[in-house]
Order: sequence, then structure tokens, then C-alpha cells
Amino acid sequence: MTTEVRSAIATASRIVVKVGSSSLTLRDGSINEEAITALVAELAKRRALGHQVVLVSSGSIAAGFPVLGLTQRPRDLATQQASASVGQGMLIAQYSAAFAEFGLTVGQVLLTAEDVTRRAHYGNAQRTLFRLLELGVVPIVNENDTVATEEIRVGDNDRLAALVAHVVQADALVLLSDVDGLYDGPPTKGGSTLVPSIASNADLANLNIGGAGDAGIGSGGMSSKVEAAQIATSAGIPVLLTSAALVSQALGDAQVGTAFAPTGERSSTRLLWLEHATTGTGRLHLDAGATLAITQRGSSLLPAGITSVEGSFLAGDPVDLVDESGNAIARGLVNFDSTELPRLLGRSTKELALELGPAYEREVVHRDDLVLLRG
Repeated sequence: MTTEVRSAIATASRIVVKVGSSSLTLRDGSINEEAITALVAELAKRRALGHQVVLVSSGSIAAGFPVLGLTQRPRDLATQQASASVGQGMLIAQYSAAFAEFGLTVGQVLLTAEDVTRRAHYGNAQRTLFRLLELGVVPIVNENDTVATEEIRVGDNDRLAALVAHVVQADALVLLSDVDGLYDGPPTKGGSTLVPSIASNADLANLNIGGAGDAGIGSGGMSSKVEAAQIATSAGIPVLLTSAALVSQALGDAQVGTAFAPTGERSSTRLLWLEHATTGTGRLHLDAGATLAITQRGSSLLPAGITSVEGSFLAGDPVDLVDESGNAIARGLVNFDSTELPRLLGRSTKELALELGPAYEREVVHRDDLVLLRG
């Protein structure tokens, strides 16, 4: 299985490569031009073979640190956004110049989770990325840190990369960081060994997976990279996790890093985003019958099966569907505002249509806008 994954990486006609902040910046946050030059040279080689490349790059917040006089990653969102607004232009300028040396044009794509969870937005993001690839452009994707709020953040670029790999229907995903792979314990401590392959989520059970590093530069860590690998592999996309220093070997079939084998098949792009890139803005509490219909029969959620409404939300927002024990079993895009729902609860759609009009003869959450949450 490991050989198959590495072969898929080497031959992927469309590949997404993600690189983290710590691999692109120096300790003070300034851009590491040598690192960018080395990375771009390897991606250009891939392009010269006729393959398409999408780069998901962190580093915009960190790149703004020196200019703003910051010594570490700010904790408040406003300062992070200010640093991103300064650093993003600097970062994309470096990429543009580096790719231009190989005759390649880059296109900046900044995304928030909302861009691809709402019907009217996610298709536009996908069309833009497809068109850039058709035109021979190298898309450089980052979360839109300048405007994203806590409610509409993807969270980190590892997860963003996994979701983008699904959006662009990539054949493989490579996650590059400052660690050469997944270890069975803290890699800085003696006795930990590299895990060469992960065939299923069961292989992760006994591993001590750490969080963010100590540099104070990036927002992710090994746990976020493993989560990203799980998102991608659950959608049928093979993943390789290794260090940016080994990018040349990673894009070939060398035995480096940790290879994650696909565990599922491709599903709806929008539902993948709904599950992994959103947080429920409210909660709908269901009775036992509605819970069974949602989890076992793949049904839509009707007002008759809802016992109570929690939170404030608008029609089109993601909400969590909760069983009688308080467990979130699914997430879906709701068709009614939170202020409308209380008077609809426990009533049939036909009854509501007769009393309130035909607009109320519809599901609270349609099954096509609903995804079960894995525990």
C-alpha cells in the first residue's frame, strides 16, 4: 500500500502541495527567500513534466511580523489580520518572482470557509481554480486571514489544503512542514521512530501526536496535519507528509515521510466542506424518530421531528443536529431563521402549508444539504 501511495504521488497529473509558515520564514518571521526559491524550483520541474500544481501556502501572517515590529504570532484576531494584510502582498511577490524565473504565472486565491460552504459561493471558488489551471497558471491558495472572522475561518492551512485537494479533484496531496514525517512519539525525544505508512485510522490509535510547535510562527501542528490527511484520504486522495527540505524526493516515489492510503471514495465537495470547514451556528434537538430517520434512512429533517432550537442563525447557515443525549449526529444547511423555527416544531409540513402558505411545505434541512458527523 505504501508503494502504491508513493507511486500515486509521483504520477499525479494534478497535485496539491501545502507548505507551512515555519518552512518559509526565518525565526523573526521574515520571508526565507532561499526556501521559497528551492520549493518553486521543484514545483516548476513538476510543471515541466506536464502536471498541474496547486500550492497552498502559509506564511502571510508571519511575513508581516518584522514590518509591524512583532516578535511572535499575535493572539488577537485583529492583529493577525493586520499582519496578514501586510505579509500577504510580500509573500505573493516572492512567489511571483520565483515562478517567473521558470516562465510560470501565479494566481492568488484567498478563501474563507464561507466561500465554499454556501451554494452560491463554493461553485465559484471551484470554477476559478479550474480556470486558472486550464490557463496554465499556478494557483497559490491561502485562507483569507485579512477578513476571516472566527465564525468563518477554516482554521489552518493543513485542513484548507485537504479541502482544496477535493475541490480541484486532485490526484494527490503533499503536506510539507519542518518535520520529516509522522513519528510514534515526540520526534525531538529519543526512542521515537518514523511511521512510514498509515493504512487506516486504526493505525493512529497508539501514536502520540503532538500539537503546534514551539516556534510561535505557525498555527498548525502534527495533529492538524494528521486531521488534514484523514480528510483527504476519506475522500479517496492519497497523502504524503514530510518536510519541505525533502520536497524533491516527496514529489518522486522515494521512501520519505509518511504515506497515508485512501480510506474512502470521493463525495460531494460541498458536503466535505460542510463537515470539515464549518462550525454549527446553532443546534436543532431531535426526537428519537428524527434521529433514526437522519442516521439510518438518509432522510431530510422535517419540523415534526425537532423538539427545540438553540442559538441564533439565518436561513442557509450550518447547524448541528443533536440527538436526545445531546450528541451532534449531523450538520446541515438550515432553510429557516432561528426566529421562525419555534412555531413550526412538532408540526407536519402539510399542516404548516395550509396555515402559513406553500413556502412552509419544505424541509428544515434537506438531505442533500446534510452530512453525518463521524465521532
